[in-house]
Amino acid sequence: MKSQIKPPRLADRLLEWFCAPHLLEDVQGDLHEEFNYQVKRIGERRARWLYWWEVLGFVKPAYIRRLQSEFPQTYLYSPNMIRNYFKIALRNLLKHKGYSFINIFGLATGMAVAMLIGLWIYDELAYNKSYPNYERIAQVMQHQTFDGEINTQTANPYLMGPEILDKYGSDFKHVVQSSWMGDHLLTFEEKKLTKTGNFFEPAITEMLSLKMLQGTRSGLKDMNSILLSESVAKAYFGDADPVGKLMKVDNKLNVKVTGVYADLPYNSDFRDLSFILPWELYLDSNPWIREKTNPWRSNFTQTYAQLADNADMAQVSAKIKNVKFNKIRPEERPFKPVVFLHPMSQWHLYSEFKNGINTGGRIEFVWLFGIVGAFVLLLACINFMNLSTARSEKRAKEVGIRKAVGSVRGQLINQFFSESLLVVVVAFVLSLLLVQLILPAFNEVADKQMSILWTNPLFWLLGIGFTLLTGLIAGSYPALYLSSFQPIKVLKGTFRVGRFAAVPRKILVVVQFTVSVTLIIGTIVVFRQIQYAKSRPIGYSRDGLLTVPINTPDLVGHYDVLRNDLLKTGAVTEMSESSSPITSIWAINNGYDWRGKDPSIQGNFAAVSVTHDFGKTIGWEFKEGRDFSREFALDSSGIILNETAIKFMGLKKPIGEIVKINEKSFHVIGVVKDLVMQSPYSPVFRTSFVLDYNDVGVINIKINPAISSREALARLEVVFKKHNPSAPFDYKFADEEYAKKFSDEERIGKLATFFAVLAIFISCLGLFGLASFVAEQRTKEIGIRKVLGASVSNLWGLLSKDFVLLVIISCLISSPIAYYFMDNWVQKYEYHTDISWWVFVLSAVGALAITLLTVSFQAIKAALMNPVRSLKTE
Repeated sequence: MKSQIKPPRLADRLLEWFCAPHLLEDVQGDLHEEFNYQVKRIGERRARWLYWWEVLGFVKPAYIRRLQSEFPQTYLYSPNMIRNYFKIALRNLLKHKGYSFINIFGLATGMAVAMLIGLWIYDELAYNKSYPNYERIAQVMQHQTFDGEINTQTANPYLMGPEILDKYGSDFKHVVQSSWMGDHLLTFEEKKLTKTGNFFEPAITEMLSLKMLQGTRSGLKDMNSILLSESVAKAYFGDADPVGKLMKVDNKLNVKVTGVYADLPYNSDFRDLSFILPWELYLDSNPWIREKTNPWRSNFTQTYAQLADNADMAQVSAKIKNVKFNKIRPEERPFKPVVFLHPMSQWHLYSEFKNGINTGGRIEFVWLFGIVGAFVLLLACINFMNLSTARSEKRAKEVGIRKAVGSVRGQLINQFFSESLLVVVVAFVLSLLLVQLILPAFNEVADKQMSILWTNPLFWLLGIGFTLLTGLIAGSYPALYLSSFQPIKVLKGTFRVGRFAAVPRKILVVVQFTVSVTLIIGTIVVFRQIQYAKSRPIGYSRDGLLTVPINTPDLVGHYDVLRNDLLKTGAVTEMSESSSPITSIWAINNGYDWRGKDPSIQGNFAAVSVTHDFGKTIGWEFKEGRDFSREFALDSSGIILNETAIKFMGLKKPIGEIVKINEKSFHVIGVVKDLVMQSPYSPVFRTSFVLDYNDVGVINIKINPAISSREALARLEVVFKKHNPSAPFDYKFADEEYAKKFSDEERIGKLATFFAVLAIFISCLGLFGLASFVAEQRTKEIGIRKVLGASVSNLWGLLSKDFVLLVIISCLISSPIAYYFMDNWVQKYEYHTDISWWVFVLSAVGALAITLLTVSFQAIKAALMNPVRSLKTE
């Protein structure tokens, strides 16, 4: 007999889903009869299409509306019932304290990490936004082409600002010239302190919208005036009124305090601006600036601009691009200067340029830590979900009994969701406490001044939103899955979870350790890169080398007397002076010429002026030739070049060669090994050293290694007090200054370590909870195995192998991921380490060791349990 043709099953399911239960039987029966009739009349295929059409025809309110139940359902959401849900949830948490602690503390840790990273990202994105004119302020910068490569710089000719205002004044509200932020000696009566400040044109006060506490923003119009920050004014004058008081700058400039402004925000590029001096005073105290015959050739000042209200940043930037090119001499046009505006909104996060193109900057770290924060939070959520689902399977009988005594599914769903939400809410509150405790230390490492955004609605919206979302997601499995159990099967014992119930948990464990191991590998690579750069040969000795700034007239022109007095102390083995400290290059010049030079090469060089004994002081090493010597009078026209310069110039036998600098001839007397004076991650720049006692800015001192630093500094202070009585003894150690070059990378490394450790901690916390659950679930199996002769080591291996396998899989997945990202990261440094194979092996071994330590406690505890106790209930 031919079987009856059935209507489309999917259409039937759709009908069952939307049709009211009290109408479903009649409607479905009529449709089935109609379907069988139409099959005979028009055929099966057309009958199926007609059946779908008729089913869709019942999608009407009359067929969808449910009958009101005889028993009202509002009790599911009554205050008493909700109170009961949370009371039972609290009892369950207290009943299983170990699991509750792991769940809450693990989730709270993840939330705290995400919160810390969120605060850090918020602070980075808010950089400079405290200035009301933030969207309209820009720095005037320029691209210049040297030997086919475009270099980008912030330095400009001192006439840049006036020229822009003259030619394009309608597009700007303010254009301000400035010197460079630097340390200066401020003196008031007997109080002498070194503070950081700058020379600006008067409009800077309006541009930055300075909040004046005393005086007005017009205080810089007088050439001999000074504006002090609130903290500096407090340091000098206490609670007294500083306005009108006379001060001295660097023991040579007499100025009058005309105002006090509120300290500038810490998360801004002007945070160290503790005083402001007039630009006119800078020009007046440096007459050589106005005496320049070719003022457009030298780039030694900065230019800031505020656009007019109706001006567009990109359009104005395009307008001014040739402002310098139109002013320079024909022989300088091969440098192709292109002037542009760099908006304040990009100063902090998009400060790096390569070959004339903005390649980003700290924004990479914002993305990096944003991803890390998301993954650490994911780890905590995985823990929570894993333990929630694992524990929920043990509550099957509870669900069966509740259903047997009359609980409806809605009650069970609400109960499980309330338990999940309670845990997440407690974790959120605990995470706030953790952040409040950790934040001071975190601020110190991250060089921030952050606080919890208690009054920010967005903070609470994200926090509460995440809390609810996590609670709903984590509670969805027990709420929706367990509430669907049939009580008869559960209570008869015929219910089985299924072979694949643990698969989602295993996948989540793999995800956890993949993230953790990736973070470990990344942290190791970061520190290897730092150590690689630190171990780079630098071409001089930093040990016992310190520099003292020549910041007052008292130290100028007394080289021999000062040197003799320092040597007499016995605390100094050598002393010299130079135009820049050994850890920096303050001048890069062009105009170099030599025999055989390619005419198409511009050839800019780092230029350092030194005195005799400079080489002995820093301990540089010669490849060829000799050092400057007092025995050779012609050394005043001698020049020493580094290895990179010789290679660039293509000189086979450099000693004796003539090098012209702006038409002045020098003869090469020596070639030194490359000195790392700039970034330790970049190639050494070609550098020239010439004798010039008049062009020096720092004193270099080599301390006697036989004397302690404290004793040596005390003796040096006596000498400097004698020669420079009006200024405090201010010094910097070369090794400390060199170490600052690694500060950004070390800070990133420390933060990465912090997050990696917490990621591992969270993963192990979850692993510990799962291992405890597995051991508890297999208690009777372990008892039977022990009775049959299994040893402790056998049982330990039985319980540990599954977790070890999961971690091995994680290591295999994380290794290529970590290699891809970290290889891209190290490639941005021209001087970088290789990512060795042992980094991945070490990370994997470490992860496995941590896993075994975590799991072994529960495994051995279960293996040592008395089998009589575990089997006595059977």
